[in-house]
Amino acid sequence: MAILFDHSNLLASVIGEENGLTPAEIKQAGPGARHALASLRKGFDAGTYGFPALPYQTEIAKSILKYAGEVRGTFDTVCLVGIGGSALGSWALDCGMRGPHPVQRAFSAANPRLVILDNVDPSFIAAALESMNPKKTLAVVVAKSGSTAETIATFLIVRNWLTAKLGRKASARIAVVTSAGKGDLNQLAANEDYATFYLPDNVGGRFSVLSAVGLLPAALIGIDIRKLLKGAAAMTETAWQKSLDTNTALRAAMLHHLIWKSRNKTIQVAFPYSNRLWGTAFWFRQLWAESLGKARTRQGVQVHTGQTPVAALGTTDQHSQVQLYMEGPNDKVFTFWGVNKFPDAGRIPKDRTGFEAFDYLAGQNLATLIDAERRATAAALTENGRPNCTFMLDRVDEEHLGAFLQLMEFETAFVGEMLDINAFDQEGVELGKKFTFALMGRKGYGEYSQRFDNYEKKRAKATLGK
Repeated sequence: MAILFDHSNLLASVIGEENGLTPAEIKQAGPGARHALASLRKGFDAGTYGFPALPYQTEIAKSILKYAGEVRGTFDTVCLVGIGGSALGSWALDCGMRGPHPVQRAFSAANPRLVILDNVDPSFIAAALESMNPKKTLAVVVAKSGSTAETIATFLIVRNWLTAKLGRKASARIAVVTSAGKGDLNQLAANEDYATFYLPDNVGGRFSVLSAVGLLPAALIGIDIRKLLKGAAAMTETAWQKSLDTNTALRAAMLHHLIWKSRNKTIQVAFPYSNRLWGTAFWFRQLWAESLGKARTRQGVQVHTGQTPVAALGTTDQHSQVQLYMEGPNDKVFTFWGVNKFPDAGRIPKDRTGFEAFDYLAGQNLATLIDAERRATAAALTENGRPNCTFMLDRVDEEHLGAFLQLMEFETAFVGEMLDINAFDQEGVELGKKFTFALMGRKGYGEYSQRFDNYEKKRAKATLGK
């Protein structure tokens, strides 16, 4: 398993001092990076942060594999009900291991598809239900709190849909992932005898892909979760090392933080040159945005910090976004994700047509072309003074993907320590949730109902330009 990080195009010697980092700046940043490592380690040892331990939780993996083995062959569709971190990790795993929709091979009981219900658009939910057979569907509902409005509302619809066709047998077609010993979803699962799996209290949703949140759906659709955890464990060992030369996650965190803060690169473009990593780019977008977008430091100092993550797909977005990236505001750092080996190189036929635009490609392959496109885009950005760096995965398989997901989580956590913020809370998300509870009539949210009414009154009085 090999994942390399090439930061050459972040350096002043390559891209110029206006947009690149000097050796002196990098050397000066070293102690801060090592302090971030020590701080994260201290929090982990104290039990505050749990994601580094997930690759070693063999008992939960065993229970998931046991359950998956018991129900295998009874369904052709896994319907995942969740949102945010409860869904994006599973999409990243499915997309990475089996390819993006809709080009996966035909689904069957031997090769179940994954349908993710991660929005409450009624047209989307209706279309999804119409596409599935309730007699061949296994529903997995994921909500750490057990009360996420979007998830619970969708689950109530799916539960009713299953019950209408299966009656009492519907309970056997529902599995739950939630917190142990608390929350209404956990209580309902106990009352109705749903298969239930728990995630640790010290693991937040966006860091939970290697917990039951991501492992249960992955196992049910046939992904080898042992190999995922093996790759993640190997990366975890590396991520605790003190050397910046060997600790890829820490070095990437230090350089991303430094280029952001010292050169005002307030946007990071995650640029995978692999459709199989496209789901991972969206998973990363939430991880980076929710973890690093914070109003205050741990000491309560108001900072309103954050680097905006953008997902772009190579080569597709060379033809939709790169014009902006080359000639627009120089406020971005680009992180390419490349792959050395594809399962099928995509051989281009050797036939000659007599046309130069065709014949120079004859006999080559798509793997060579997509890699040339990535390297060419990096070179062009560099010539235009746009800093960029590259993660190279040897291949996209379970071990590499598990390692890469863990690398991204460590990198994010390290940057949070460098910023002196709590990368593991999400207060900015909570207010909207509370307003939603109030609008939908949930008890105990009268204060937020009144605050929303005040907001509406201000809107009613407002006129254009006043």
